[in-house]
Amino acid sequence: MSTPPFLALPACARPRHLPVSRGELAAIESLPADVTDGQGRAGQDPTAPEAPCAILVPGFTGSKEDFIAILEPLARRGIHPVAYDQYGQYESDRDDDPRSYSIPAFAADLVHLAKELGPVRPHLVGHSFGGLVARAAVIAAPESFASLTLLCSGPAGLPKDQSVALQTLMESLGQTSLDEVWAVHRADAEAAGEPEPPWEIREFLHRRFVANSPLALAEMARALMHTEDRTAELDECGLPILVAYGTEDDAWPPAWQTEMARRLTATVAQIPGAGHSPAAQAPELTTETLVSFWRDPPTRPRR
Repeated sequence: MSTPPFLALPACARPRHLPVSRGELAAIESLPADVTDGQGRAGQDPTAPEAPCAILVPGFTGSKEDFIAILEPLARRGIHPVAYDQYGQYESDRDDDPRSYSIPAFAADLVHLAKELGPVRPHLVGHSFGGLVARAAVIAAPESFASLTLLCSGPAGLPKDQSVALQTLMESLGQTSLDEVWAVHRADAEAAGEPEPPWEIREFLHRRFVANSPLALAEMARALMHTEDRTAELDECGLPILVAYGTEDDAWPPAWQTEMARRLTATVAQIPGAGHSPAAQAPELTTETLVSFWRDPPTRPRR
């Protein structure tokens, strides 16, 4: 679970709602034109072609706030980042159909957003489970995106040791409330000696978790356990790809991610000192990693 370092939106950021075919997705965007230099002087016009858009896709139990620490740094570098809650997550719309929370359904939302946020093709960043969604969107519509970054995301479902915890979560979601699931999670974290975040962050993490659709969480967990390796299909798309991860990532092993990058002939970037959530844990390094890749993406031919 990503823990944002703060919650107050920077001055250049604003909330918005993004329409998709099945409802609205809650989002935060940061506008380069609203970045000031400390003396009230604004930055560049976000409607200009030189202000490319980047869509930031959160992971399992995450939300748009997972990217809050990189919104202003990206805007200062002339990027128009848009982070959103996926369907069924936190503040976005949801329904009671399990099919709504499949990876293809999430990917269809993402392709829709790419067209809505045009006309310039956006860069795409998928974190963790969001990387599986982003990969599916690129495979479905590679012409809709300028590049793909897989951030702490692997080639297929999580390793077996992680899947055991997901199976336990899925079983508890069918038997108890999200409040009770959260209480067990917090007790386990305390027993493991995990440091407590500040009170306002703890309150947000609890509020976000219980605001999720339990059905969405269950279906996302199922996908994280059983998603098949689609690296070969992704390789055929010809899109510039960056595989980036924290050196201390404890979800998909870094070796898995490095091997996936080799199969894709993708750029690889390690983010020192970060774990599974580099955008929250090392925002400046993550920003530089993304912007450097976007400024000079390698050309990859379609296979």
